[in-house]
Amino acid sequence: MDGTDIRLSQLYNSESGRSFITAFDHGTSLPMPGSPHPMTVLRKIVAAGPEGVLLSPGLLQQGGELFARRGAPAPVLRVDWTLLDDGAKRELGEFHRVLLDPADALAMGAQAIVMYLIGRPKDGTMFADNVAAVATAAQQARRVGIPLIVEATLWGLRNEDRYDPTHLGNMCRIAAEVGADAIKTEYTGDPGTMSQIIESVGDIPVFTLGGARGSEADVHANARGALDAGARGLIFGRNIWQAEDVTAATGKLLDIVHAEAQK
Repeated sequence: MDGTDIRLSQLYNSESGRSFITAFDHGTSLPMPGSPHPMTVLRKIVAAGPEGVLLSPGLLQQGGELFARRGAPAPVLRVDWTLLDDGAKRELGEFHRVLLDPADALAMGAQAIVMYLIGRPKDGTMFADNVAAVATAAQQARRVGIPLIVEATLWGLRNEDRYDPTHLGNMCRIAAEVGADAIKTEYTGDPGTMSQIIESVGDIPVFTLGGARGSEADVHANARGALDAGARGLIFGRNIWQAEDVTAATGKLLDIVHAEAQK
């Protein structure tokens, strides 16, 4: 076991073996007009007690003191950038850029890093460059001992169905093959197809993302479906920090991830 394995293991609850991470990195890529002060939201997220918080370099720099105590959530750092809004992508084009390397993230105090792997964009060159960037980061991350979570999705403009299990499975397998230590991806909506995707990447842990804000019933059903399929945890964002009560929303999902796993 090396530093990468130790840091990844520390993201999991010791009793359930699962993890709940709140994603709050959306401000780098999505328009967020009228949003409350980001530090106000971040304080609520941290106080609610997830295993980790996914955030941008700027927010970690501003809010580092929130993580500088024993028992605080682990800071998980977004180290790349892409356009997520379909309107902007169709107008400006599809792009992916690396913002900082794993050594910089480690120096900032990150417990793990996250990078996009965007499936089926219109431009094949973009996809090739994205794969190469993730593979390079995987090797750099292993050298400094920080885990790389690859967010494998079907967010390219050639996709009509971003939950397509065949294409989504291909993206997760590519992520595994180029060196991901863990994978963040969509829940297909069906435990059967999701379990096939999870099985196809071997021993690499898979987390599912929450996506756009949905009804509480749908969010919880998707969480249970993903976990029943074998996901090791959830990385949910807008369904937490856009909720009226961040603590309550987090608590309900923590119960699904951990308490229900032990029943």
